[in-house]
Amino acid sequence: MRKLTMMFLLLIPGIAAFSQAGDKEAVKQVLNNYKKAIEKLDTAGVVNLFVKDSKVFEQAKDEGTIGHYLEHHLGPELKDFKSFTFSDYKVDVTIVGEYAFSTETYIYTIILAKDSKEIKSQGVATSILKKTKQGWKIFQTHSSFRKAK
Repeated sequence: MRKLTMMFLLLIPGIAAFSQAGDKEAVKQVLNNYKKAIEKLDTAGVVNLFVKDSKVFEQAKDEGTIGHYLEHHLGPELKDFKSFTFSDYKVDVTIVGEYAFSTETYIYTIILAKDSKEIKSQGVATSILKKTKQGWKIFQTHSSFRKAK
């Protein structure tokens, strides 16, 4: 019995590390799905990536829940774009219990629909995700940007 207990205790860290690696990948997938929706200029289903009472901040402004942000800011804005692409994308995720903390850095390039003008910016987003019964969901996100160098 003691050998069995010792084997179990030795396996626990490995099982926990495997579980955390799976959680990190799941969090990255949620963030990637949000990024892909923006690149498609289509916000259908994006609300499902967020908890109901989420908070969205952009450039130090409280944009409200994801529903409000999509209806009053991002949705109308995407209609003015011919394309939106991310490059030099990097993401770092830390899991602490039922929460995940992420930092994304990237360059994004927008081509305007009306005159094909190119806008290139360097951006960063920090997000908190919560593990729910439906999987990982964005609880809060803040993004900011500046003209790319």
